[in-house]
Amino acid sequence: MLGSNPVPGAKHKHNDYWYNLCMPHIHTADGQHDFTVGAYIIRQDIEMPKALLHLHKRSGMLFPIGGHIELNETPWQALAREIAEESGYDFSQLMVLQPQNGLRTLSDVTAHPIPVVISDHDVSSTHFHTDLAYAFIADDFPTNNIDKSESQDLRWLTLDQIKTLNVDIIYPNTKEIYTFIINTCLKDWDRISVNKYKL
Repeated sequence: MLGSNPVPGAKHKHNDYWYNLCMPHIHTADGQHDFTVGAYIIRQDIEMPKALLHLHKRSGMLFPIGGHIELNETPWQALAREIAEESGYDFSQLMVLQPQNGLRTLSDVTAHPIPVVISDHDVSSTHFHTDLAYAFIADDFPTNNIDKSESQDLRWLTLDQIKTLNVDIIYPNTKEIYTFIINTCLKDWDRISVNKYKL
């Protein structure tokens, strides 16, 4: 997920400088939206669940894994690509969390997993992102290397650790989504193999 609502008084907030410096965009006309995906990955094979965040190279902010959905991609394909590039996880290492009794398949079209939340936020005064946030479970460390062009600063943090971070390093909505995933989705949602869904 790239970008979040600006926080008053925050050291790093989205504005036109951020937009021009950090964010390659697909739609560039005023008022247009790019679609992005966010992968909120939780390790549960340890004593206490830990959430994956990476330090954005240019903004200096902690984000979940994620990025733009390219014009030739579905959201699910974008997730697989971004997860491989930014975390080193092979997509097959992960389970996706889905609401119980959710609609998993359709007879004549391809069904994709349901996001935890879909949100809109301004990246600049004239450009916007619509982000689809998904929850994943990992039971091991990544098997591959992070792409050399991506941030190498990955951090596994407990929910308590995330809650202590201030707005200079993490946006409130990132905290809120990870809180919901750890407190609700881990207990109440089904774990589904990512291979159940077509790339």
